[in-house]
Amino acid sequence: MTRVGAVDCGTNSIRLLVADLETGPDGPVLREVAREMQIVRLGQGIDATGRISDAAMQRTLAAAEGYAAQCREAGCERVRFVATSASRDASNAGDFVAGVQQAFAGFDVTPEVVSGDEEAALSFAGATGPLREEGAPGPYLVVDIGGGSTEFVLGDDAGTGVAAARSVDIGCVRMTERHLADDPPSEDQVWGALSDIVRAVDDVAATVDLTGVGTLVGLAGSVTTVTAHALDLPAYRREEIHGAELPVERVVDACTDLLLSPRSRRRELPFMHEGRVDVIGAGALVWRTVVQRVAHDSGLTTVRASETDILDGIALSQA
Repeated sequence: MTRVGAVDCGTNSIRLLVADLETGPDGPVLREVAREMQIVRLGQGIDATGRISDAAMQRTLAAAEGYAAQCREAGCERVRFVATSASRDASNAGDFVAGVQQAFAGFDVTPEVVSGDEEAALSFAGATGPLREEGAPGPYLVVDIGGGSTEFVLGDDAGTGVAAARSVDIGCVRMTERHLADDPPSEDQVWGALSDIVRAVDDVAATVDLTGVGTLVGLAGSVTTVTAHALDLPAYRREEIHGAELPVERVVDACTDLLLSPRSRRRELPFMHEGRVDVIGAGALVWRTVVQRVAHDSGLTTVRASETDILDGIALSQA
């Protein structure tokens, strides 16, 4: 057994998983020890300025220092730190890398600014283990909606890996900053965002076959928040969200309601994280568009949500 730390630093949030890696009959198995998440908005303003702001840098590095301390206290033998869209796009990404190295001194950690394709593969690895165990029909399409980008990855149900993957710049923070300025967004703003999203999904379809999908599973905070809304949960309950399989129409209705609701109403929802209030509308619009397109092209009537994702894939990659 090996205790590892995994950090996923995205455009909107930074997350930590401490887990024990054990050897199972079909490969490595994770036993969760601790899981943490903070909204730090590392990518705030990057779409317009091309750089990480000083305030965002400070917030994120402070969180990284806290996670490093947790890894030391938990006795982690090694740590992998993966940085995604915001760090790929920023002109001052080198300062961020140096700050993370300092925070994790003693672990020999260098944040890996992974490509969109690798990000997608890690998400697929983290999400599909439970699907295979449950016997969900393949092929699987895993869609990870982040703050700056969304990853699409298609693979089979036999555990042989990824068949096709694509990353496109339609994350919830990016779409909010680019289009959805009003509260609630105007019709013209929604159409502007939708135009970008539809064009991006069309680009994905040129690489990733959306016509033969057996199971569509969505990852990350936008999807899990939509799922909590569709389930009308009285609080954010990870155990009820994970693996939830819902009718397409129910998911679409929940997305539309979050998109068109003012932030004051979103804030009152008992499962809503404060850091998602302003960007969940864009995330919901991305998820609604994907669900409708894949349901149409593959004839699906239900979609799933997963609480295991790229973070679990990062941990598994250290086996």
